[in-house]
Amino acid sequence: METRNFGRLGRISALTLGGGGIGGVWGSTDRAEAVATVHAALDAGITMLDLAPSYGSDFESERAAGAALRDRPGSDVMITSKVQLPDGRFGDVPGQIRASLRNSLDLLGREHLDLYLLHTQLRPRDGSPAPDDIISWEVYRDEVIGEFVRLRDEGLIRAWGITAVGHPSPVTEALRETPRPDAAQVVVNALDLNGDMWVYGDRARPDNDEILRVANAHEVPVIGIRAVAAGSLTDALDRALDPRHPAAADFVRAEPFRKLAAEFGESAASLAHRYALSVPGVATVVLGVKNRAELAECVAAEARGPLTADELRAVAALR
Repeated sequence: METRNFGRLGRISALTLGGGGIGGVWGSTDRAEAVATVHAALDAGITMLDLAPSYGSDFESERAAGAALRDRPGSDVMITSKVQLPDGRFGDVPGQIRASLRNSLDLLGREHLDLYLLHTQLRPRDGSPAPDDIISWEVYRDEVIGEFVRLRDEGLIRAWGITAVGHPSPVTEALRETPRPDAAQVVVNALDLNGDMWVYGDRARPDNDEILRVANAHEVPVIGIRAVAAGSLTDALDRALDPRHPAAADFVRAEPFRKLAAEFGESAASLAHRYALSVPGVATVVLGVKNRAELAECVAAEARGPLTADELRAVAALR
């Protein structure tokens, strides 16, 4: 598998195994299949697992990955996990960050994480309306960054980063200002679909292309997420959703994409992953697979190589 530059952490495989699939977020699976999928991913050359406490009930993605790594230790595989914070004005933010990290390390059986990400969106600095469950710029600057840096200095994490989704203004500011994140997760998919990650309705507009551009300009490695847009860019949704759910609506909207994939002679998921892998400035693309069959499809897509210029233009025309 191709490897790419990942800044402070060296080289990384073009594909990363995400925790959402093995945690049961994107359709049902079981622990045995999740463990087998982790093993198959490492055998295929994947060098990072992207986990989070919220991926699955009772920390399932971290429990499954921990079981897989205890069964077949992979000392060279990088592990990412995350911390979800409330607004933070009334709580001990550094303490919450440290407690979440300790729980992740205990579940994984590790002494450190390679990458620790803030999993909470940032509030716009201009005071524009925003949901309650995101954190202010001041909390991010004064409390989150400081604790991440301390954890890195203590050797409990090797690097820190942000989930760079949501309102583009505070995200791009975080990528410009120092200290900058060591990595950022950015929505990268063929139709630029944000799904349920976009919480602003019509009050603002997403701008993933600008977030990617700013990250690249300031040498913040990018982890591409939502390559299949929560299943919307696949041949069939694998879980029951209310028709009003963003992923269900996006699935209907993506019918021309599925037709294009068929014209190219591949599945929609394969084309979606090849597209994300072809976007300049993306270090690695996170997979939401929940079993070995879905993993094999993505590994085969990576092996096919990037899209041609003509194929990229055909996909871009669908936007």
